[in-house]
Amino acid sequence: MKEGGRKQGAPAPCAACKLLRRRCAQDCVFAPYFPADEPQKFANVHKVFGASNVNKMLQELPVHQRGDAVSSMVYEANARVRDPVYGCVGAISSLQQQIDVLQTQLALAQAEVVHLRVRQTAAFSNHGPAPASPSNSGSPSSGLMATQMKPIFDMDMVDHASFGESMWSC
Repeated sequence: MKEGGRKQGAPAPCAACKLLRRRCAQDCVFAPYFPADEPQKFANVHKVFGASNVNKMLQELPVHQRGDAVSSMVYEANARVRDPVYGCVGAISSLQQQIDVLQTQLALAQAEVVHLRVRQTAAFSNHGPAPASPSNSGSPSSGLMATQMKPIFDMDMVDHASFGESMWSC
């Protein structure tokens, strides 16, 4: 009838009750969120918040919000274990810095695209599409040579009103 000190057919204690070395009651508040096969999940939450505080937080929440609360606690606890000083704020800060760098790179790439379009438009309007033009010797690079002599960011010839919004919008 007994196997290892436990009644046959009795459910295994949840990870919280197992770590706290107590009997897992039928109405255990931890059981739905900390299954026995994920002991580290509760161990980190217990280390950071304490079992009593987690119990109080879960008891004060409606049942439909408890899963999200546990997910948040697990995320924060895991972040605190990895980075005891900053926790998830350190991860968020790092990601925000990456976003800032990538947005700067994107703005530079968009500005370069606008610049190249302006150069292409200027080269097309200055030299025309006709192959008999004196400035176009028939070589594909001859038109490019004339535009490459200009400074890269010389945009005096651009009608800024027509480019205004498209140049700076992301």
